[in-house]
Amino acid sequence: MTDSPPEQPTDSSSKPPLLSVVVPCYNERSTVAELLRLVRDVPIDKEIIVVDDKSTDGSAGIVAALAKEWPEIRHVFQPVNMGKGAAIRRGIAEARGDIVLIQDADLEYDPHEYPKLIQPIVDGHADVVFGSRFEGYPRRVMLYWHRLGNNLLTFLSNCTTNLDLTDMETCYKVFRRDVIQSINLKSDRFGIEPEVTAKVARRGYRIFEVPISYYGRDYWEGKKINWKDGFSAIWTIFRYGLFDDPSNEPATYKTLRRRSSLNRYNRWIWEAVAPFVGQRVLEAGAGSGTMTRFLYGRELIVATDKETPYIDRLRNAFRRRPGIEVERLDLDSDAALALAHYNFDTVMCINVLEHTDDDAAALRRVHQLLTPGGRVVIFVPAGKDLFGTLDRGIGHQRRYDKDELLAMLRTAGFEIEDSFYQNRAAMLAWRLNSKIFNRGALPAAQSKIFDRLVPLIKALDGDRPKKGLSLIAIGRKGVGSGGLGVGAESTKSTADDSSATKLP
Repeated sequence: MTDSPPEQPTDSSSKPPLLSVVVPCYNERSTVAELLRLVRDVPIDKEIIVVDDKSTDGSAGIVAALAKEWPEIRHVFQPVNMGKGAAIRRGIAEARGDIVLIQDADLEYDPHEYPKLIQPIVDGHADVVFGSRFEGYPRRVMLYWHRLGNNLLTFLSNCTTNLDLTDMETCYKVFRRDVIQSINLKSDRFGIEPEVTAKVARRGYRIFEVPISYYGRDYWEGKKINWKDGFSAIWTIFRYGLFDDPSNEPATYKTLRRRSSLNRYNRWIWEAVAPFVGQRVLEAGAGSGTMTRFLYGRELIVATDKETPYIDRLRNAFRRRPGIEVERLDLDSDAALALAHYNFDTVMCINVLEHTDDDAAALRRVHQLLTPGGRVVIFVPAGKDLFGTLDRGIGHQRRYDKDELLAMLRTAGFEIEDSFYQNRAAMLAWRLNSKIFNRGALPAAQSKIFDRLVPLIKALDGDRPKKGLSLIAIGRKGVGSGGLGVGAESTKSTADDSSATKLP
């Protein structure tokens, strides 16, 4: 279902992963041939992607000659000299392997250490591996000011990312290919190191460090980084370590992050739907896992999303939680039906249906995913007349009136078990922000104030308000809709037992 590697260590009978070695090269005539020979000799199935950054010293000719002899080498040319970061970005885009490793074209790093660098990923323990020059031996004694600069940059990076790396600036960085190709990198020069560190940290990936040997060179030997790059690195550390890069995340990320901090509001939603939730639950569009945490303690929770960054965050958040599986799911695709083998008694669609391209078809797929007697729990934005800039800004394709949603559920094959509105008091604020002020997102201050006022807003709602900002609908699949699946017989009793829920 997903393009991620297995969670369990790879056994001897499985196919070994293909390693993509990305080698940015600019004017490395004296070392590149020997380096490529060392890489080629490592007994790992691999491709070697050499990205020539418009070298002027004959490096390109040397690599071109080797590429004719060695089929492992793919020689890629930059149109103009763009910098190490741009060359790395080009190599990452070209990579086809399961694992991607960055290798400088000099001889400062030893390719014989590839096996221990990739092992944490092969074993399923890591998404990213850094090779630490300061934890391994032998290593050539470095220039003092260069070492001091490395320590400072690593310290500043750790302060902004909350990691405890010992060597942020290391060349040896190793990634699952789907991880690094899902990250939008922008740095053209040496700022690529703190940028990629900040972005993998922000995604919550599992990062391991492995001690490596180091054979540093002096400037007369071709070392290119200088003090100007140090200041650029500091700027990059603060730029990406302290602030989100919107282009690096799905369009819904800012909204989800803000919504996940609304603790009172999220609990209010959960309290409204909890009586209808069974023991074998598919959570569609789980995002950052806000609702997944309320579900914890049930027999089976399959948290899903269609975006790789969210899937990875979910895996890392719930990796060691028993009873929680993470899968890729897109309700706009028939591939979603592959999850039917889990025998779900509940499908939760909290803030999901309004994002689908074809909501009617999505509900038909949900119907097929459920065992007979199972429930779909729908939470959607209500009131077509409220649709405006706020909805467009957070990716809503539509809002719903009750009669329309219930008719759609019936057409998909569901019996209507219950339906009700929620959050009547917030309708005016939504209309003002969306229709009068034309905002694309709710201001953070408003969101925080709203969350604090949730107890009062709940009281104003009373018992089943006639209108509301949100609409909840519960559909039930008839027991005659096909053969009974595992767990279907106990759907009602387990769904009504909300005491089974506990927080992690």
